[in-house]
Amino acid sequence: MKRKYVQWKPIWLALFVVAVLLWTAQAAVAGRAAASIEPTPIPTVTGTPTGPMVVVLGGGNPQVNVRAGPSSRWPIIGVLIVGERVPAIGRTPAGEWIKIVYPGSPDGTGWVYAYVVRLEGGELPIVEPPPTPTPATTPTVDPTLAAQFLVDVPPTRLPTFTAPPPLAVPTFVQVAPATAGFPSALIIIGLLALGVFGMMVSFWQRR
Repeated sequence: MKRKYVQWKPIWLALFVVAVLLWTAQAAVAGRAAASIEPTPIPTVTGTPTGPMVVVLGGGNPQVNVRAGPSSRWPIIGVLIVGERVPAIGRTPAGEWIKIVYPGSPDGTGWVYAYVVRLEGGELPIVEPPPTPTPATTPTVDPTLAAQFLVDVPPTRLPTFTAPPPLAVPTFVQVAPATAGFPSALIIIGLLALGVFGMMVSFWQRR
């Protein structure tokens, strides 16, 4: 008996064609859905600040300090970069410090030195500066600690100078030669003559 073999090739071909058709139909539906969604623009808020502005010059530095008050005694609350523009709202009576809008501070304002910025857009009103801050604590010196560094040096008595006694210089009194009396030279000559005479007598007696 002969077996009947099923021809599988036409079946695989049909399945492949059906898969391609399904994939094409799904891609077309997805394309139509994406085309139907239009992008919605995001509204942006743009605005240009009006009024006086300051432009940071720096004065030779890449940035300038923003302080909480119009003095170098006030703490630094931020910095501004050279070329940055910020709104200005006032100045000190002498015009040395300018008050600006600075959102990074507690009250939204700050002070910059007038000689490191350039004012543009008009004159600034005079703002009464706040009082200069005083330190929270007053430095005091502990007297006990200070006493440890105080050295009591007793006074030293200076040596006294006693003048030496006067120097006694001996004086020589010239004694005049005696003019009276027997001269000693004659006595010596007489003794020598007597000795010579004695020697001659002894010599003649031995003969």
